[in-house]
Amino acid sequence: MTDADLPITIFHNPACGTSRNTVAMVLAAGYAPTVVDYLQTGWTGEQLRDLAGRAGLSLRQLLREKGSPAETLGLLAEGVDEERLLVAMLDHPILVNRPIVATPKGVKLCRPSEVVFDLLERRPASFTKEDGEVVTP
Repeated sequence: MTDADLPITIFHNPACGTSRNTVAMVLAAGYAPTVVDYLQTGWTGEQLRDLAGRAGLSLRQLLREKGSPAETLGLLAEGVDEERLLVAMLDHPILVNRPIVATPKGVKLCRPSEVVFDLLERRPASFTKEDGEVVTP
């Protein structure tokens, strides 16, 4: 397998600038990622547990607090267990922070977006984010 064939899956929210920048960085590096709009497809419990485990994160660490119903659902309180978080994430996909990127090199929550470069074999010489910030990988 060549690095051009590196399988990359990006769990993406098209309304999120960080997520859009991550997709654009992967494309700028010359890859053709599989982009999953998880707000449309939803999640499975097995999928979320697998991604969290491979990223070395708990479901609590994947919980998106800002711009989500996490507080309204009572998920920010201490003592909320992983099973309750999982059920809420399955019912409300927006609760999962993004973007999550999976490659053979690992899985990461790519916040900030340039974290994605750790998962690639090849990187662009430089990249300009939507806000004009120039990143040199």
